[in-house]
Amino acid sequence: MNPKIYRNIHVSKIVTYRLPLGGVVSILHRISGALIFVLLPLSLWLFDTRVSSEASFAELARAFSGGIGFAPGWFVKLVVWALTGAYITHFTAGLRHLWMDVSHRVSRAQGGRSALLALVISGLLSLLVGAKILGLY
Repeated sequence: MNPKIYRNIHVSKIVTYRLPLGGVVSILHRISGALIFVLLPLSLWLFDTRVSSEASFAELARAFSGGIGFAPGWFVKLVVWALTGAYITHFTAGLRHLWMDVSHRVSRAQGGRSALLALVISGLLSLLVGAKILGLY
């Protein structure tokens, strides 16, 4: 018998290493969580500006059309789209991880299917929200 030997990969092989889909979703979950954390001040400002008054809501609308300070309006929309996409990705991947933790019966094939489902759902929702933010519908 030839038992499988698991070894750590060298740093030089990281670029060529083919990560399974579940690993990709796990890494995206971490990246989206970090992006949410970094953009938390923007989230708080957006929420506060939106609910404070009608005048502050008009200021927020001007930020999306004319920009804020040095950042043009398209850049503000792009950052808000990235933030929203990070929320969606983090939420769908988090639900996947939660389901795997609760069920305890996840096979390799089920893990791959759930990872694909999480990627498809988060990708479609992010595209829909991005189209709305950019004013396509």
